Amino acid sequence: MGNIGLKLGSTVVAAAIGLTAALAAAPADAASQELVQAAEKEGTVVWYTSMIVDQAVRPLVAAFEKKYPKIDVQFSRASSSDTALKIVNESSAGHVMGDVFDGNGAYIVLRPANLVEPYVADSAAEIPAEYKGPDGYWAAPNVYYLSAAINTDMVSKDDAPKTYQDLLDPKWKNQMVWSVVPQESGAPGFIGNILMTMGQEKGMDYLHKLAAQKITNMDTSQRTVLDRVIVGDFPLALMTYTHHSPISAAKGAPVDWLRMEPVIASPNTVGLVRGAPHPNAGKLLIDFILSKEGQTVLAKGMYLPTNPNVAAKVPDLMANGPRPFKVTMMTPEVVSEGLPKWIKIFNQLFR
Repeated sequence: MGNIGLKLGSTVVAAAIGLTAALAAAPADAASQELVQAAEKEGTVVWYTSMIVDQAVRPLVAAFEKKYPKIDVQFSRASSSDTALKIVNESSAGHVMGDVFDGNGAYIVLRPANLVEPYVADSAAEIPAEYKGPDGYWAAPNVYYLSAAINTDMVSKDDAPKTYQDLLDPKWKNQMVWSVVPQESGAPGFIGNILMTMGQEKGMDYLHKLAAQKITNMDTSQRTVLDRVIVGDFPLALMTYTHHSPISAAKGAPVDWLRMEPVIASPNTVGLVRGAPHPNAGKLLIDFILSKEGQTVLAKGMYLPTNPNVAAKVPDLMANGPRPFKVTMMTPEVVSEGLPKWIKIFNQLFR
């Protein structure tokens, strides 16, 4: 009996040692095996995304399906507002098809409509608090920074505006362009940044003066606005995604972004659709997008990761990079509260 007891005891000890080693070897942000198995039973996940397909979506899908070959990812790319409308319509019809969505503009519509299911992914543990919702309704795999950009053939570095006050110089009258999409990433977000930075009275005084500069309104994407600057239609654009400039510059385009502080920081929110047909697969996809592995894929595509342990491809694009800059953080909560007022001011002054 003594020998049998010793043998069983050794087995238990060996098993415990093996389990400890396995846990130590597993990535800290690895999804639980229970979640993986439940997701594999569902076999499919549907992702409504606002990210650029070739730059981010396809690489993420390829990496996810390589890691989880039993799960098929189906994705549909649209703007944040169109994504929100699609999910709202599906819910109203009683036929929810999407599992996961991303985009700040989508979240601020879906959350008040009770169409977001809270989920706290294990992989989000290393992501700073400012990039996560306090109740688990959203987390940000990447952050977008928005600032001005110039055509470097038309504007020298010395002549480029350095501050918001510089935009009031008469030489910029009729020379500026921006996207007027009704989101924090368009002209309303610029207005919000000014009011949050300068205060109501000084901010409104500034905005009245800026309106006299006759900025050209374009009801299109920030990328299209930047392209108009690149081809020389305008020397200066406001509210461009900063990472778009180095992408184009690397291909020979005469463009650069300006560190006009505070730069707007807009976290890209990812969330789980309430009533999702594949909730476990949806959770697993969110877990992967927020993980170091997913963040690394995004970084390779020139997206700016929120995990401080994943380096951006161009470190200077990061607010906490080698050349740090001040930001105004446009969280979904800030945008939800301020956007209606910012849109109203835009319509009064800039339409």
